[in-house]
Amino acid sequence: MAGLGAFLLWWCVNPSPLNNLRMTSLWLLSNSTTSLPGAIGMYALSLGVSHIGDTLPAPVYALLSGLNAATVGIIALAAVQLADKAITDKLTRALVFLGGVCGILYTALWFFPVLMIVAGLATLVWDFKWLHRIFKPLWRKRPRSRRTNERTPGSGQTGASPLGDIQESSLHHRHNAATNYQEVALSSLEAGSTTATERPDPIADSEISDRIVPSNIQLNLITWKTGIYIITGFIVSFITIMIVRSLLETPPRGVSLFANLYLAGTIIFGGGPVVIPLLREYIVAEGWVSPRDFLLGLALIQSFPGPNFNFAVYLGSLATAQTSLPSLGGAIIAFLGIFTPGIIILTGVMGLWKVLRSRRWLLSVLRGVNAGAVGLVFTAVYKLWQIGFVDVKNQSGSPLGRDPWWVAITATSFVGGAWFGLKAPFAILLGGVMGMAWYSVVKA
Repeated sequence: MAGLGAFLLWWCVNPSPLNNLRMTSLWLLSNSTTSLPGAIGMYALSLGVSHIGDTLPAPVYALLSGLNAATVGIIALAAVQLADKAITDKLTRALVFLGGVCGILYTALWFFPVLMIVAGLATLVWDFKWLHRIFKPLWRKRPRSRRTNERTPGSGQTGASPLGDIQESSLHHRHNAATNYQEVALSSLEAGSTTATERPDPIADSEISDRIVPSNIQLNLITWKTGIYIITGFIVSFITIMIVRSLLETPPRGVSLFANLYLAGTIIFGGGPVVIPLLREYIVAEGWVSPRDFLLGLALIQSFPGPNFNFAVYLGSLATAQTSLPSLGGAIIAFLGIFTPGIIILTGVMGLWKVLRSRRWLLSVLRGVNAGAVGLVFTAVYKLWQIGFVDVKNQSGSPLGRDPWWVAITATSFVGGAWFGLKAPFAILLGGVMGMAWYSVVKA
């Protein structure tokens, strides 16, 4: 989210309301050529899609299936790239795998946030070795003779594969290593002194508690008390919204839409593709938007300028198209619902981060939550694959694997982006062209 990300960064470093007001105006003006056209475009697209009948011409179905297949390839590539960043040891590798599998096997409004919380707790327990302390007395010590026989005399190497000796260090071990680093004042760092091969450990660096920051660049952000008040107020608002929605037997569409996207905006960790399985379950599963319209918007948002979260504008407009609430109102509600939680939480954390950044337990939890969220992106890949092909007989979608051509389109999109630098808009366009080529050869 380039445009919104710049705005949030400025919001963090400019506590003055006047400065924020000025920057907000400049941000809105600068994004009139990037984010705003994308939001307007998605809203205009929703207006057109809302007037489409239940049946489309056959070439349009082929075009849509090609777009969907290319989109699956793009999201699969994003999932692999996110997993490469999220995996730091065997535990996070397992959490990514289990998150994807559990998301495939079971879906519910409450399940995804619980899954991410459990992943965070798992890394917390693992990094602090709480289970190790419990079960350590039960472990049998390996015989000394067996350990000595594993090393070949005179070779200096074990009989096993050298890779077997390489163990991925957990956060607990990296914390001990971090204390051996020499603390360097920021003012003494020279530009370009770090070579391309020197890659400091960001987690270890985050755990050095006594950082030397020159007074002229220290940020006087909000106090930790104000941060606690903001976070507490947000939690109260979140609980209130969820309770109000559950107490209403037939809540208005606007209330349900805002509550679902407020929940999605709260538990999104990582942004981008992570939001796709949440939006699908919180919008499509509710019956507000058809799978066909969801896939159409998901494919086209990849080619639109601005952040991918503009997809919420499209879905909000469609969700309220057949209700008394105007579609523009639904688009605004969806936009506010998905963006507001992040802004509030970020503002509150600003006052607490100076204290929390050196807490190992927080870094452990975030590591697990990130791994669980990435696993849900693989869930999205599977879900979209299962409904990617649409035609007159399969309005709700069917698996792309029914025809090898759609598999080829997905592979082309994935390989093109991974190995040849093919941008998402061109991959989507290529998928549509290949879909039309399939129709001209097979159906025409």
